[in-house]
Formats: sequence, C-alpha cells, structure tokens
Amino acid sequence: MIIDAHRHYWDPARLAYAWLSDAPASLQRAFLPADLDAHGDACLLVQAAPSEEETRFLFELARTTPDVLGVVGWVDMEAADVEARLDRLIADGGGWLRGIRPMVQDLPDPHWLVSPALDRAFEHLRARGLVFDALVDGRHLRPLQARLAKHPGLRAVIDHAAKPEIDTGSFAEWASAIARLAQMPEVYCKFSGLATQTASGADPIALEPYVAHLFDAFGSSRLLWGSDWPVVTTAASYDAWKACAQLLVRRHAAGAEPAVLGGNATDVYSLDVRKVA
Repeated sequence: MIIDAHRHYWDPARLAYAWLSDAPASLQRAFLPADLDAHGDACLLVQAAPSEEETRFLFELARTTPDVLGVVGWVDMEAADVEARLDRLIADGGGWLRGIRPMVQDLPDPHWLVSPALDRAFEHLRARGLVFDALVDGRHLRPLQARLAKHPGLRAVIDHAAKPEIDTGSFAEWASAIARLAQMPEVYCKFSGLATQTASGADPIALEPYVAHLFDAFGSSRLLWGSDWPVVTTAASYDAWKACAQLLVRRHAAGAEPAVLGGNATDVYSLDVRKVA
C-alpha cells in the first residue's frame, strides 16, 4: 500500500486560509477529494489553516473519504487551556487525530519554537502520543533541535525536508542542520514538497544531491513520502512527482520503497491501514 503522508484539502468558501492570498492563482480555489484523480493511494490529511475549526473540517472529510487514514491538525499551542483543547480535538476526531502542526514558517518570530510558553503544549503532545509535524525552513532548524531536545520520546516529522533552497545552491548549511536533527532517533523527515523548491519541478537530477543527503542522514527507515497535493501542482502533477520519488528511492535505497512510500508513515503516525484495506 502506498501512503501519501502529506495531502491537503481546503475550501476557501467555508474557511479562512490567509496564506492563499499570496499563493499562485491556481491554488486559490477549493481542492477537495473529488478534485484528485483516482490513483488508489491512501493518505494522511494535513492542516492548511491555523484554526481548530479547520481541523474539525478535516475530520468531516476523513469520515466520508475512503482513502484517508488520519489527520494532522492544528491547536493553539500558546493557549492557557491547550490541554483541554487537545482533548476536545481528540474526542471530536474519534481516532482520526494523529498529530499537530503549527504553521511555524508563517510566524514572524524565527525563534518561536523555543518559547517557554510552549513547554506545556509539547508535553501534552508527548503524553497523548501525538506526532509533532514541523512546518519549518532553514531559519528554524536550530530552534527545532533545541525544542525537541527538551521532550525525549516525542515523535517529530520535518515537513518537506525543511524546504531547502535548491535553485540557489544553498546546500551546506541546510545539510549540516538536517544531519544534526537526524541524530535524534525520534525525528523523521517527509520526502515531500521538493518539486516546488526548484524551477525544474519533478526532476531527479536537480533533486538528487538533496535526496541523497536525506537518505544518508535518516536512512530508509525514517523517511516518508508525501505528495503535498495540491501545492505540488504548481510544479508537477501528482503522478509525475510520485514517479520521480519512486525513482529516487530505488536509486538510494533499493528495496525500501514499501517503507518510504507507506510503512514508515504507518509506524510513526500509528495508522490503522485496515481503514482502507
């Protein structure tokens, strides 16, 4: 079973997505299950708006969309009642909530992750067995490492390989920061979002050095494939990006396709694959 570990659905007519106002025009509309051509892949839905209301919207979609295995949602991690908010989301999700993702890349403070005001929230995530999805770029990798060091046992997944600036050739600093994080055994990385980091799109040659480093750092047991649909459509089709990813996995970890394209996501997010069997 292939599991797309990073898929979005959104509906601007129903909910507010502030970031869409600066996004390509092609993304400024609803993207819902009926908009994605049939491909047979199971998926994990990931939040696209900083609101608990949107997380509940994803729960609704999960209940009615056969290929969904779980939801990574959003909660106000700075709220005084964050514990109660998490518990309400868990209850409302009825087993669908598998992780929490603050939209760190959009926050003005690059050091937000190390704020002491977040200590309780991260402890509550760990206590409830929820995964922390890290939507970060290079500015946040040192703060992320410092934060995760305070919470041993908390599983974390770096989204989109922390968005390396592939077209600028800025490799060394990203690579060293990724390698440091990979030394933490409970940190995983999503092999997603790379096609939109380069004008070349789903080009294995352009992506090769970055993907090679991810396999060197994390190995094949801590990398997860994700489409980042529909954002990926600004650079490549869903199928083109998946084919590119499959080729790169075969080059760097022959025989590991079942793990990178499914098994690792099942393990880290504790997904019940029987939901789509």
